[in-house]
Amino acid sequence: MISTNNVSLRYGGRKLFDDVNIKFTPGNCYGLIGANGSGKSTFLKILSGEIEPNTGDVSITPGERLAVLNQDHFQFDDSIVLETVIMGHSRLYSIMKEKEELYAKADFTDEDGMKASELEGEFSELNGWEAESEAATLLTGLGIMEESHSLKMKELNGSEKVKVLLAQALFGQPNILLLDEPTNHLDIKSIKWLESFLLDFENTVIVVSHDRHFLNKVCTHMADIDYGRIKLYVGNYDFWYQSSQLALQMSREKNKKTEEKMKDLQEFILRFSANASKSKQATSRKKQLEKLTLDDIGISSRKYPFVGFKPDREAGNELLSVENLSKSIDGNILLNKISFRLNKGDKIAFVGPEGHAKTALFKILMDEMEADSGWFKWGVTTSRSYFPKDNAEFFNGVDMNLVDWLRQYTADNNEEKTETFIRGFLGRMLFSGEEALKSASVLSGGERVRCMLSRMMLSGANVLLLDEPTNHLDLEAITAVNEGLINFPGTILFVSHDHQFISTVANRIIEITPKGLIDRQMNYDDYLDNEDLQRQIEEMYN
Repeated sequence: MISTNNVSLRYGGRKLFDDVNIKFTPGNCYGLIGANGSGKSTFLKILSGEIEPNTGDVSITPGERLAVLNQDHFQFDDSIVLETVIMGHSRLYSIMKEKEELYAKADFTDEDGMKASELEGEFSELNGWEAESEAATLLTGLGIMEESHSLKMKELNGSEKVKVLLAQALFGQPNILLLDEPTNHLDIKSIKWLESFLLDFENTVIVVSHDRHFLNKVCTHMADIDYGRIKLYVGNYDFWYQSSQLALQMSREKNKKTEEKMKDLQEFILRFSANASKSKQATSRKKQLEKLTLDDIGISSRKYPFVGFKPDREAGNELLSVENLSKSIDGNILLNKISFRLNKGDKIAFVGPEGHAKTALFKILMDEMEADSGWFKWGVTTSRSYFPKDNAEFFNGVDMNLVDWLRQYTADNNEEKTETFIRGFLGRMLFSGEEALKSASVLSGGERVRCMLSRMMLSGANVLLLDEPTNHLDLEAITAVNEGLINFPGTILFVSHDHQFISTVANRIIEITPKGLIDRQMNYDDYLDNEDLQRQIEEMYN
């Protein structure tokens, strides 16, 4: 078990944490959530001992081992991949090295023999004889095949290094596991493998993630950072979110019958309590959920931006035809004679491991890049708005505040050009007061995304193209964008690595493979769960 006692932390005049007392117990997976800047990663560093709090302390049950997902992708560049994983258990690894040095000595003494015997005993207790096999199994599960296990870390690419460091954290069944954004740079197969691993993991997990599907899949509790405190909630992310929204609604409707609202909450809790992340904990979680009240849920201080896309006119039936489009860059074939038709009401998720292919397709469709061959044609009734993966050109070196920046993209009518209108729009996107006068050139990644979404909302387009729109956003903004696209009455083409985002928005999946397209009119979960289809897709990559 790991717990905190009156932990407080202050940076300058800002108090990040205030007398935090919390216990994380074995058998549970805790999702640590909070708005950007609330201190999620900092709290993990306090738990790991990397940061000392101003007051209070962290307590770990004696003898328990804590493992942390390393964020330095270059720290182990000169180490062998398999050894890097075993380094996750520092004591076991040091015993292995000490044994090697002892047995390599030319003048092996009786004293060395006694020391070696002690080491062998501890090595066996720590399951050392299975270490290489376990490390290899973890690597293979995460998609690092056996031929790479003997390479040096510096020979791997960035996403492969991330997987090795994740295997390092998981190695040796640690008693407490701290994971900061473990799904970043992982492919779908690796994420599903990690989900299965954590569902079977019997010790304590504390995880920070912007992947809502992942949090829903693995978490038994939410640890919510709000107002400098951390409060525990039983249930996964969706339960926390929907309950907090219901609590907020109830607080706003004080004049309505509280008893009816409480009944709604209780019925919601009972329905949700059957959906346990881990079946063995279902009974105890259900009992806890049944006892919840409005006071237990509480009202969050979080603010959600308003994201809503309203087309100026409805598109006709002829939207887009693509025929035999091909594109290569630096000899790398990205698009290989791809063809498809866009239907009215389609919300298409473009998936597949090659991100450059999807970006190239969107750029070609928006006339920002020329295809090598083939053609495409947009319907005359369509109007398009595009969210590019790289938005630097819209902000770098731009000498204007946000009001003037957004004014460029408003309609020509007088009302939408007024400062009152633009400030009101920016306010709904969480740029209120002086925030609206910030220079466009100094915005953070998340702020830039909110500005680009504002630009799209003002376009009145009936076809939206979005290339990874949730990058750099916090959970609140991701949720707002997700709901905005679900409610959009037009047609959408989008790229995303967010499982829940894809599964709730898309009604059609197109996967770009080296041998052509896989195109299915179905939702994302059905697409992934169809074994025959997945075998067909695998053949397209071989």
